[in-house]
Amino acid sequence: MRYFSIILTVCFFLSCSSSDDSTNYVPTLVNLEIPPLFNSLLLPPSVPTDNPQTLEGISLGRKLFYEPLLSKDGTQSCASCHLAENSFTDPNRFSTGITGEMGTRNAMPIVNLAWNFQNNFLWDGSASSLEDQVNDPIENPIEMNNSWPNVVATLQATSEYPELFEQAFGSVIITKESIAKAIAQFERTLISGNSRFDQYLLGDDNAVTAQEINGFNIFMDENRGDCFHCHGSEFNPLWTNNAFHNNGLDSSFEDLGLGGFTGDPLDYGKFKSPSLRNLAYTAPYMHDGRFATLDEVINHYSEGLVYSNTIDPLMKNIAEGGAQLTDSDKADLKAFLLSLSEPEFTTNPAFLNPN
Repeated sequence: MRYFSIILTVCFFLSCSSSDDSTNYVPTLVNLEIPPLFNSLLLPPSVPTDNPQTLEGISLGRKLFYEPLLSKDGTQSCASCHLAENSFTDPNRFSTGITGEMGTRNAMPIVNLAWNFQNNFLWDGSASSLEDQVNDPIENPIEMNNSWPNVVATLQATSEYPELFEQAFGSVIITKESIAKAIAQFERTLISGNSRFDQYLLGDDNAVTAQEINGFNIFMDENRGDCFHCHGSEFNPLWTNNAFHNNGLDSSFEDLGLGGFTGDPLDYGKFKSPSLRNLAYTAPYMHDGRFATLDEVINHYSEGLVYSNTIDPLMKNIAEGGAQLTDSDKADLKAFLLSLSEPEFTTNPAFLNPN
């Protein structure tokens, strides 16, 4: 299965079934299959010692990711707002919950999150792990609007889930923690690292065009695109620094972003820098989905920057609105950004609905 391979060694654990009978279960440990550039340029992925990747856990997590029983009325799953064909984000500006109410932020793509070493997930950094991240959508009244006791009871009452949890975690007793662990295991397998630009960096000079290479040079030029400080480079194939920035969208803030979580006024208006991978599939853009196209994003940084007290110092030429790119520069930069997309990621059978 792409992006993870079975370790030949197997760990044995002892646990109890619902009838208190001891039973040996044998979870099959797996390693995440790391793309070549990641392997040479990044630290190993972050996998919690109390939630190792297993074949059974990943399979269960994938099933749960697509399971509408996680929502109060049984109509929505994680995949309702994180669609595989959109690099696990929502093509709508805001996602609609089970009550018909819309959220206020665009769903973040789920990609390469095993390399978020800072352990600050979501647009505002309010989740400390992938396991922790599972909590918010399930309990959020404008998303799945459920409670953990109800989720656990619903899955426990099914004919198939107790056995699947026993295979993955050694017990037929389902818990909030085991649900979160399974989903997190699956999400860690969502690895994208084989775009045309990756192939170029690995030595295939024919993988990209001259326009795309020029666009990369603009991306790296501090006097033009100057994008690399927040969004990586050929030495950071995540194409994000996983940090928080005020990128000059507004002069005042309805959504405080990181500041709403930390309570620090110096964090107002700061949001997590998303990865630039798979931009061909992840529109609309920004934390609130305000930009429908990449052209609008590039225009923002070129001539649309707005000053506020917490604007990032990396945002240059604010008085002029930005870098003032030429039309040719904009076209080349856009071409490069699109070369970071990987069509196979959005159609990988290992990531699609198994139900």
